[in-house]
Amino acid sequence: MTLNRHVRAARDFLVQHRHDYETAYEHFTWPRLPLFNFATDWFDGLAEENPDGLALVVVDGDQEQALTFRELGDRSVAVAHFLFSLGLRRGDRLLLVLGNVVPLWEVMLGAFRLGAVIIPATPMLSPEDLADRVARGDAKLLVADLADREKFAGLHLPLGKVGVGEGGSWLEDGWIPYARADDFSGSDRFLPGATKGTDAMLLYFTSGTTALPKLVEHTQTSYPVGHLSTLYWMGLRPGDVHLNISSPGWGKHAWSNVFTPWLAGATVLVYTYTRFDPQDLLRVLVERRVTTFCAPPTVWRMLIQTDLGAVTPLLREVLSAGEPLNPEVIERVRTAWGLTIRDGYGQTETTAQVGNPPGAEVRPGSMGRPLPGYKVVLVDPATGEVREDEGELCLDLTERPVALMSAYQERAGHPDVALNAEAFAGGVYHTGDVVSRDPDGYLTYVGRADDVFKASDYRISPFELESVLIRHPAVAEAAVVPAPDELRLAVPKAYVTLAAGHADDAETARSILAHAREHLAGYKRIRRLEFAGELPKTISGKIRRVELRADEEARAERSALEYRDSDFAW
Repeated sequence: MTLNRHVRAARDFLVQHRHDYETAYEHFTWPRLPLFNFATDWFDGLAEENPDGLALVVVDGDQEQALTFRELGDRSVAVAHFLFSLGLRRGDRLLLVLGNVVPLWEVMLGAFRLGAVIIPATPMLSPEDLADRVARGDAKLLVADLADREKFAGLHLPLGKVGVGEGGSWLEDGWIPYARADDFSGSDRFLPGATKGTDAMLLYFTSGTTALPKLVEHTQTSYPVGHLSTLYWMGLRPGDVHLNISSPGWGKHAWSNVFTPWLAGATVLVYTYTRFDPQDLLRVLVERRVTTFCAPPTVWRMLIQTDLGAVTPLLREVLSAGEPLNPEVIERVRTAWGLTIRDGYGQTETTAQVGNPPGAEVRPGSMGRPLPGYKVVLVDPATGEVREDEGELCLDLTERPVALMSAYQERAGHPDVALNAEAFAGGVYHTGDVVSRDPDGYLTYVGRADDVFKASDYRISPFELESVLIRHPAVAEAAVVPAPDELRLAVPKAYVTLAAGHADDAETARSILAHAREHLAGYKRIRRLEFAGELPKTISGKIRRVELRADEEARAERSALEYRDSDFAW
């Protein structure tokens, strides 16, 4: 029960060179492991070296549950034996539908020990979504909160349904109580067989901004070892207390609430809430002595609406991922705390590919440079030619990154031949995201390949325009899409949700449009603006511009809440 020496050496190298990007990038090599199991070859080593160190702390209001590395390791052994007793075997798929509760981590580690494949899913999914995951994921066993049991009515899983929590007459519905895992406490750690590094471990259903979710398969090494790049971007160290705001069921939750902190030997601190309260989050940051904090842009935008300067957290690193962060938010946090939010970029299909590591220069608007282990090339989406200045961000597969998914699946165990051929065409992995690159190698997000559009024959990046709009005090969120125009074929149109205290009237519209005129080149000018109560988003919180584009194309007449640049005398 010692830490895998190859992974440990790679981790220690990155920690040692966390402030020396050039050395870390040039000399880092991925550990390539024929056999590896994150639970037995890594987590158990943490429990042996630091048995009393806190592995997991779940904070819910004034209540908390805390488990040391030894306690969580022992508990996951009991859960592994419990799952094995139900018939779960290596390669079988387990649908895991839990919120941020301790059994989530117990089940994950227990399933890892068995070599079973976890299908993470958020409790926010609809019954139809969950039925799709059972069917396409070929799930053999379900572990879910009993409060959600009605969502699974009528679904058949060969090994049954395990219920977490209290549930009245739930036993009559055929659910197996998770509490039965207690019967295996104190069991021997031996469980049959080692796992190959190439064995499947996770099967993610992506959020799908333009189509049905894709199935992304990760292996016993691609996420557990692949998140060494994420560790380098985040700057985590042994002993850190890391708080990440993320919902279970999505890749980022595994990034920051499982693999990266434990690769570092840090504590996973989880903040749970029924309704998000930014003021309460600030309290938790201070009281729990958080040292590293990562949150999506939506949370950062809510935090800057509070008085950040009124609190003094012990934070050393602050991070953002999920979507590009607007420069205005970064500056507000820097002014209040003296810390610079460091952006990072990755996908469910990968770990962190690009980022601003600790100590490196952070350039406004840039998401950073390629992280150790990733060789990035920019490919012209139209011609397939490699370019230096701008193109689709692709990963060179000459030496395939350990962190890259194994493949897209049509359904569990059956690769999607057409989708994989498209994703890996030309000897690269295609991310679908367009970026620009400056002479020093810094990359700036332009937009999804299918979000970038032309207006008057100029290429328009929605994110660039949205970054300007969000700096206006009346704008809480914004999404820019092309609107059909007889003269220009298309013009930029902004859908805007307003900050509290601002009216959706002509005066506000004129003020926002004037702000855009002042800060944008003429060809990028926002020509139309429509106030929206809320923007359409995926269940993971990403704006679905595809819906807004479809609305524009189908619209027969102007909305009463739409204002146009031509409405005003300038």
